[in-house]
Amino acid sequence: MPALRKATAGGRFALCEDLKMYESFYGLRENPFEVTPNPDYLYLGENHREALANLLYGVRTKKGFIVITGEVGTGKTTLIHYLLDKLDKLDENNHTKTVFLFNPNLTATDFIQYILKDLGVRVQGQTKAEYLYNLYRYLLHAYQKDERVVLIVDEAHGLNPELLEEVRLLSNLETSKSKLIQIVLVGQPELDKTLSQPAFRQLRQRINMRYHLPPLSRKETEEYIEKRLRVAGAQDFLFTKKAIKEIYLKSGGIPRSINILCDNALLNGFALYQKIVDVRSVREVAKDLKFGKKSRRIQVWFILCLSIAVVILLSAYLQKSGYLLPFLKEVLKTFQFIKESVMREIEYVSNFFKAGFL
Repeated sequence: MPALRKATAGGRFALCEDLKMYESFYGLRENPFEVTPNPDYLYLGENHREALANLLYGVRTKKGFIVITGEVGTGKTTLIHYLLDKLDKLDENNHTKTVFLFNPNLTATDFIQYILKDLGVRVQGQTKAEYLYNLYRYLLHAYQKDERVVLIVDEAHGLNPELLEEVRLLSNLETSKSKLIQIVLVGQPELDKTLSQPAFRQLRQRINMRYHLPPLSRKETEEYIEKRLRVAGAQDFLFTKKAIKEIYLKSGGIPRSINILCDNALLNGFALYQKIVDVRSVREVAKDLKFGKKSRRIQVWFILCLSIAVVILLSAYLQKSGYLLPFLKEVLKTFQFIKESVMREIEYVSNFFKAGFL
């Protein structure tokens, strides 16, 4: 057993001298819960499959503008990498050219330059107009050869207004029959808020397809963990049912959060000689990592909304049955009684002190 350094009084352990020991302890070939995208570990839940189907349909039918949104860590970038790989495998004749922009923090001129370079076009000229002319000529040539050109912008919620307008203007590049370039914007829900602003109504009207990628369900969370363990070489399932449930509750079904929780829970279990990770280990690492606060806020809002709904339904029932008015009268009488009782007590206390001073 490698030397470990205890991190908390509750038994949480941190760094190991050799992390390979953690993998061999559980019979794994490698760490199954790395947060970097790895196609070998790809898990497509129902919503991921639907999002992928929408993307493939949109690209094949040249829909023009497609918007994919999802919370942080829901697997948007992983889905895009899988889409690029899928397009390469399906298009044996190389009829689909893709541009993948992963950092949209560029100027308008740099943006056009990046597209040209990613398409393998020799950048000629020094002005934005010359770059656009080169791009237009390339797109026309691709159209004549029946090639599709797809621009995918990841982290699109970070696009500044100037660059968003540039994206819109790119969609003007078309023939009388078809768009010359397809654009896929991928980002967090803030992207939808940006596009809903009046300043971007022209861009919003050009969006042909939208899809919001939700978190995994509880069943999908279990399948997700099971697949990653199996690919990494695990012979047995390394988490109890209660531990899986706790992982789902703490992570909210977000794949990135699931990876972080599982990785730390396995490390914790390794330090405690646990061949099967239990719910206690999961709760321990979730507490250390500050997971679960959001879910508690959601529960509070759920209870509040449920209470309001109950009051509304009760009021509707009382009104329909003719009991609402008498009920309200009784409530008012109760409040009036309480008010009078309080006023009497205040008057009594006031008179008592006055008598004492006199």
